[in-house]
Amino acid sequence: MKFRALQENLRKTLWSRIEEGDLTGLHLAAQTGFKQAHISNFLNRKRGLSLEGMDKVLNVQHLSVLDLLDPAEINKRASILPPSGDEFENVLVVNGATAAKQALVMSMNVKEMMKFKKSFLRKLRAETEGDRDEWERFVVIKVDGREGMSMYPRLLPGATVLIDRHYNSLKPYRKGESNMYAVSKNGGCTVKYVELAGRHLVLRPHNHAYPVEVMPMEEGKSAADYLIGRICYVGIET
Repeated sequence: MKFRALQENLRKTLWSRIEEGDLTGLHLAAQTGFKQAHISNFLNRKRGLSLEGMDKVLNVQHLSVLDLLDPAEINKRASILPPSGDEFENVLVVNGATAAKQALVMSMNVKEMMKFKKSFLRKLRAETEGDRDEWERFVVIKVDGREGMSMYPRLLPGATVLIDRHYNSLKPYRKGESNMYAVSKNGGCTVKYVELAGRHLVLRPHNHAYPVEVMPMEEGKSAADYLIGRICYVGIET
């Protein structure tokens, strides 16, 4: 919600209190220290309030920004991962961009939910680098055609992959076996094997018919910043 919309909702709230007899423009001016004309111009949409001015009005009227938000907007943006009371855990299915960027997935970006056994998820070992504690650990994405074929036969187009976003280290999960990662790339994600070469990430496909990609890392960033997480489960519809 934009600042202008918040101001408009504040006007509506103040007018409601005025119409109910709980407030007057003169009283609000006295509370805030503003001139009455300043308050009148705001209420009548002739001018806006600065951020500091709006904060002062909220404070004296015992309001918070949350009181000005549309409940539908809050619900739209809230994380909606529901608790599970059985042996299965709900995991959100999202697109690659959401998996790469959102620590807590907003409801507007959830495609569906899948269930995984809690006992399976608990057994998975995390290997976190950097600040990932506040991230929802597991998300699911569906792999598109090219991505699926680049990792064939480990993946197929349309496969669903479970990403452990608390495993963003290049440390092998199993000795002698390469981890398969979801990697942040061009605002979305790609699924590849990953190696580090100086200040570059080497993205290797499983299918040798597809090219190896070399991706430079930005200054100040490490490999862990690009690794969305380890692929820890692959589901293929038949």
